[in-house]
Amino acid sequence: MYLPSHFEESRIAVLHDLIEKHPMGILFTHGKSGLDANHLPFDLHRAEGSQGVLHAHVARNNPVWQDVANVDEVMVVFRAADAYISPQWYPSKHEFHKQVPTWNYIVAHAYGRITIRDDERYVRGVVARLTRIHEASQPVPWKMTDAPADYIDSMLKAIVGLEIEITRIVGKYKLGQNKEVRDIRGAGEALNAKGDRLLGDAMLAAADAKGE
Repeated sequence: MYLPSHFEESRIAVLHDLIEKHPMGILFTHGKSGLDANHLPFDLHRAEGSQGVLHAHVARNNPVWQDVANVDEVMVVFRAADAYISPQWYPSKHEFHKQVPTWNYIVAHAYGRITIRDDERYVRGVVARLTRIHEASQPVPWKMTDAPADYIDSMLKAIVGLEIEITRIVGKYKLGQNKEVRDIRGAGEALNAKGDRLLGDAMLAAADAKGE
């Protein structure tokens, strides 16, 4: 990933926060069949390994778990937000007419070594944790015990676990930090007016930080 210094986010805690808030990642592999990409929800364990460990599962019918070997290098991309940025949102454009469109975004790339975990106990733990996390906001959270035990057992047999120990993690927060404070702020306010508050608020924070 092209990473100019003014867009780089290297704080692991910040990147871990991004992953936990936006856990749907794209797993990129380069196995026996070549390049592949799979969209999966991940469960991050921050304290495991040197930079955290990602846990996930795939359908047993998905060839990815047989296409890669243990300790193969993989990459998982997590995207928090993105949006088109119009030159019209920059106050300086209306003075000098020297601005062009761009696209701003917040992403994290986690590189790591994969381990295939084809055992029921591991898979059950991954599913249970993901369920607890993502059902927590429901008025009546669903639990695995809500379904018949034999049904859950059959579902677990149909999936395979994936464990990825993160060896390197990089973040890119492209928020217009290379522009004037007024232009960052103008674009951030325009995004908020459109309802793109996550990216808009991030740009306003970047404007505040640059203005200090």
